Amino acid sequence: MLEIIKAAILNGRFKPGSPLVENELAGEFKVSKTPVREALKTLESTGLVVIRPYAGATVRRLSGKDAIAIYDMRLLLEPEAVRRSIQAGADFSAAKQSLDCAALAADASERSTANRDFHRGLYADCGNPLLVHTLDGLRDQTALVSASSWSRIASWEQEAQEHADILERAVDGDPDGAAGLVHRHIQGFIDRQIRRDSPAR
Repeated sequence: MLEIIKAAILNGRFKPGSPLVENELAGEFKVSKTPVREALKTLESTGLVVIRPYAGATVRRLSGKDAIAIYDMRLLLEPEAVRRSIQAGADFSAAKQSLDCAALAADASERSTANRDFHRGLYADCGNPLLVHTLDGLRDQTALVSASSWSRIASWEQEAQEHADILERAVDGDPDGAAGLVHRHIQGFIDRQIRRDSPAR
């Protein structure tokens, strides 16, 4: 149940701010309210859902400051995780497959999923499970940002080229070069898509 609701949020079926009513979800997925309630609590802990007393659960709506904070954490952690994966001799075939899937995506939802999978394919073998877990949580929260950002500025073609450049450095075994491009890639998205509409830091 957790993965079903999470996928619906990340793929844009449940939009930011949308109510997540236990009775309705239980009826839709033909389960009791208990697994729905537990799933929503877990999603609250990962930052995808907000639960308020007497008001219920909603899909989290990120402010500009929230988005900047999430991407700032990625700036601090993801380049180093990618560097470590390359140093460990990781296999980046999953990242390559995700890059190909993004190019063939039929809509923003599929593209967002493929992009998240691409980034995970770069850092997953960094050798630090806690770092991977933290980046996974940040990666999911970025999905709440990217779809609305792309609707304003269609920058996915530029980002796809940046992904290809990063992957090339990773496959070539250039940890510092790849980490530098990852940092530039994330910072570019912040400047282009987030800080542009959120001047306050």
